[in-house]
Amino acid sequence: MIESTLIASEKLPQSCLNMLAVASGKGGVGKTWLSVTLSQALARQGKRVLLFDGDLGLANVDIQLGLQPSRDLGGALAGQYALAKAATRHPDAGFEVIAGRSGTGGLASLPGPRLAGLLHDLADLSTGYDRVVLDLGAGLERTVRQLAALAQTNLIVATDEPTSLTDAYAFIKLAHQLNPKSDIRVVINMAGSPAEGERTYATLLKACESFLKISPPLAGVIRRDPKVKDAIRHQVPLLTRHPACEAADDVEKLAGRLIQRN
Repeated sequence: MIESTLIASEKLPQSCLNMLAVASGKGGVGKTWLSVTLSQALARQGKRVLLFDGDLGLANVDIQLGLQPSRDLGGALAGQYALAKAATRHPDAGFEVIAGRSGTGGLASLPGPRLAGLLHDLADLSTGYDRVVLDLGAGLERTVRQLAALAQTNLIVATDEPTSLTDAYAFIKLAHQLNPKSDIRVVINMAGSPAEGERTYATLLKACESFLKISPPLAGVIRRDPKVKDAIRHQVPLLTRHPACEAADDVEKLAGRLIQRN
């Protein structure tokens, strides 16, 4: 039942208009990379941006960025300091990051009251930013569902792999059931071409329209680009290392559309 996904006896904050969650349903589709690159693209367009590593247990935003923050989400959850104190500014990319704690699987099963407290703290913190990007963990676990519900906009990342499309559909179904008014949009990543990406989206759209009676719009298509792997390997944001490559152009256009629509 949908009610079983809610945190019992806890009043949760309403969705934050300036918050967007990047989700996938499945790992390996470039979700964290997109969260990082989109955060930088939004910052380059003059927005004050916070990137929150919501993959509680398998966090790797800081690894992709080559950061070694002295404070992270784990310390905030342990009560060592306020959540706001865990934010670290990336020296070149122009946005702030709240890193998770990689390998701490216990964070993925936070007790209800602690998770509710985190959601409230994050909602309060979001008022100091133009955009807050939530990099969610793969799957449909409770923490993922609640963080997704906190965001006004959910970007569902998928590739042309059948398992990716199946899991993206499952995430869209659950997100829509939890909040029928949520703004759900689709991003097709690692596409061979814009036309190929649109065909992949059409497959997912057909399933959503046939079985869920909803039509989540296509937010953007990100082309497959060898420069992405190079940037990740060197732990440098793509828009810093390869600002003129195809994938960088696609993400900057995605950021522009998100700003215009909101």
